[in-house]
Amino acid sequence: MRIRSYQASDCSALAELFYETVHSINRKDYTENQIDAWASKEIDLDRWNLSFQAHETVVCIDGNGIVGFGDIAADGYLDRLYVHKDYQRKGVASMLCDVLESATEALTITTHASITAKGFFEKRGYRVISENQVVRKGVALTNYTMEKRK
Repeated sequence: MRIRSYQASDCSALAELFYETVHSINRKDYTENQIDAWASKEIDLDRWNLSFQAHETVVCIDGNGIVGFGDIAADGYLDRLYVHKDYQRKGVASMLCDVLESATEALTITTHASITAKGFFEKRGYRVISENQVVRKGVALTNYTMEKRK
């Protein structure tokens, strides 16, 4: 496995990986309605691409395919971190986070972690700042504002 910088041609593969990951991995912590509201098939690829290009965005490759990705803003906001369902618990998220956390000069890294990802971030030294109820498409989802000081 190797980490490389995001390329615009990756965007549709990242959207598909995001959709598949949420619909398979997060199923244990969220209802079907919550998952559908969080990760629908209607992703604005142009908007995602612009966001990825505005952030430090990296992908993890195994063989010829993308198995994970993440992005962080210059201010230390870790926006997205997703790993393919078949690559969970194999160190992909840790590798991505190591690269992203070192890519920012911000002294505090903040993220909004799902119920599913909360334990992963806690093991990396993040602490919960608040529990949130986020409404997407009229459906409430729980997540956590978490932060880590470098």
